[in-house]
Amino acid sequence: MTLLAAKGFEETTADEIAQVAGVSRRTLFRYFPTKADIVTAWAQQMTDVLRAHINNSLPGTSPRAMLYSALEAVVPYMARTRSEAYAFVYLIERTPALLPVSLRKYAQWEDSLADALSHHLTNQPDNILAARVAARSGIAAFRTAIDEWIRLKGRPPLVPIIRKVAALQASILEGG
Repeated sequence: MTLLAAKGFEETTADEIAQVAGVSRRTLFRYFPTKADIVTAWAQQMTDVLRAHINNSLPGTSPRAMLYSALEAVVPYMARTRSEAYAFVYLIERTPALLPVSLRKYAQWEDSLADALSHHLTNQPDNILAARVAARSGIAAFRTAIDEWIRLKGRPPLVPIIRKVAALQASILEGG
């Protein structure tokens, strides 16, 4: 991911990735059939974090609090530093060839969040639909926060932007 972010997705060869990883090209392609699969594997880790965070939420926690807490919990898993996280996010969100990977990542996040939330929304008459609405709303806010972070060139921390967008979303949807 560091090499892809630094050099560019299209400009980085599989041979360069294999060299940095310390494996042969053949081994690289055994684990990652395409360069995009490397990015997909990176995103899968965050899908797991989201699900675990919701599953480990304390009883009585509001669905909104669970959702936004889970989305914030993803941030430290993006990379070791803010600048590296920004580079990875920028790569995925602004590389046309990676648009399908980005959309697939968000769809996986929505499905994972919805499944986990549905177990906490048992008081809802249609808890599965309610969980899907909540998950998709949360991901829409997260994506908006990512767009704002990119607009700000990754200078401020991401979590306060997520919180600002979540507060705006709540205010707007509640009619205030």
